[in-house]
Amino acid sequence: MVAKFDLNDDSVVVVIGTGAGGGVLSNELAQKGVKVVALEAGGRYLPEDFINDEWESFGQLAWTDARTTSGDWRVAKDFSGLPAWIVKAVGGTTTHWAGASLRIQDHEWKALTNYGAVEGASLLDWPIDGAEMAPWYEKAEAKLGVTRTGDRAGLPGNNNYKVFEKGALALGYKEVHTGRMAINSAEYDGRMACQQTGFCFQGCKWGAKWSSAYTDIPRGEATGNLEVRDHAHVARILHDDSGKVTGVEYFDKDGALQMQKARIVCVAGNSFESPRLLLNSASSMFPNGLANSSDQVGRNYMRHMTGSVYAVFDKPVRMWRGTTMAGIVQDEARHDPARGFVGGYELETLSLGIPFMAAFLNPGGWGRSFTTALDAYENMAGMWIVGEDMPQATNRVTLSETKDQWGLPVANVNFSDHPNDVAMRNHAYARGEAIYKAVGATRTFPTPPYPSTHNLGTNRMSEKPEDGVCNKWGQTHDIANLFISDGSQFTSGAAENPTLTIVALAIRQADHIASEMAAGNL
Repeated sequence: MVAKFDLNDDSVVVVIGTGAGGGVLSNELAQKGVKVVALEAGGRYLPEDFINDEWESFGQLAWTDARTTSGDWRVAKDFSGLPAWIVKAVGGTTTHWAGASLRIQDHEWKALTNYGAVEGASLLDWPIDGAEMAPWYEKAEAKLGVTRTGDRAGLPGNNNYKVFEKGALALGYKEVHTGRMAINSAEYDGRMACQQTGFCFQGCKWGAKWSSAYTDIPRGEATGNLEVRDHAHVARILHDDSGKVTGVEYFDKDGALQMQKARIVCVAGNSFESPRLLLNSASSMFPNGLANSSDQVGRNYMRHMTGSVYAVFDKPVRMWRGTTMAGIVQDEARHDPARGFVGGYELETLSLGIPFMAAFLNPGGWGRSFTTALDAYENMAGMWIVGEDMPQATNRVTLSETKDQWGLPVANVNFSDHPNDVAMRNHAYARGEAIYKAVGATRTFPTPPYPSTHNLGTNRMSEKPEDGVCNKWGQTHDIANLFISDGSQFTSGAAENPTLTIVALAIRQADHIASEMAAGNL
């Protein structure tokens, strides 16, 4: 029996967003007997609804509401309304993610201590560390069914991986394998094994890839403690005269404004929508937005240092066949300032279909070099670079003058590369090209970053209230019953794909919230 809670029920926890943070948090709380109303701006799609076609799938899943951009990043010029390819649907971006599930390394939890002050960066140590997170990571890895972890075997390597591996080993790299992936290599937890279809970014039609859409959400609903309201676009969070959060106003699927009362509100709308919501919830008591006495809401936006390298060979590779990102080189993820930058990066296999390749390989670069590259598509291999970018106070989400369909100011995303990001990217391009040249590439294409990225920061965790937005539990420094529950709480970016950490933090946060509720502290 799926729960249905009254709008005036002020005993519920309202969770805004149903992705890696909100979806997992909602289920974990429901399993502990806590009543949860989860509000999701998008619709509900299950594996049978997913579409194995890039453009059509993008139209089905992507958050295409208005946004604006500024800064010197290429996305602001080429894709100004699409600062990142994130999902508007139950399950959030866990339907679109590739599945790479890596732990943040010990040195990365304490970036300021280990890297030192970096000019122009606002580095800060996390108020938690790898030892504290280890048991929560284990729970997250079991939930997701991460390969090469526990007794779960790795995924097989496709042709794209075999080319990547051969080149990497020729260069002397040691940490080369098909990755720790939340994609089943064998049946696990009621989900079948990967069928190697290759449309990982379009929603896994087999359910072999973990997504909160068809794991945590239905399991939470089955407890009778979770109600998910889809097509519920949250407008603002309300509070009483004491500054305590009391509920959430949202537009329902018919466009009517509703108000759900709440005991606790958890914000998990990703690093654009979460700060936007806090800023749009400004009041006479909180004139700069909720939880923003530090003026840190929206600041320190990170999207990882990214880029791609594609290469053409004299024989077919057919990189699109098989799991998209099951392939990684981790040797460069160390901190080694001798390379000319702090922090490190991962190299991961990647393929794009022809529609996206035409859009992203070199926008505006039409001509012989571009068309001959597309002609050689069957002979192409590809990899993605993902590394730690520097938090900067000026890389931030603010409210735009543009309004959305509800009349609410949309997020403006301002981002410019830090010199450390540029130095790291150039190093990674050179290594990526060298990997492919070692196996006989005839041409290589270092490709600049596109909107597909990792949204991090903007409501960061900090020891001291003046340095961030929330404490080590994701609880906002200013308002005890308001929590941050997504990737926006990241203090620094680390080099690793962030979903595993978001899930681990959500499991830990649910444990904390439930015990604080039971103790009467919340």
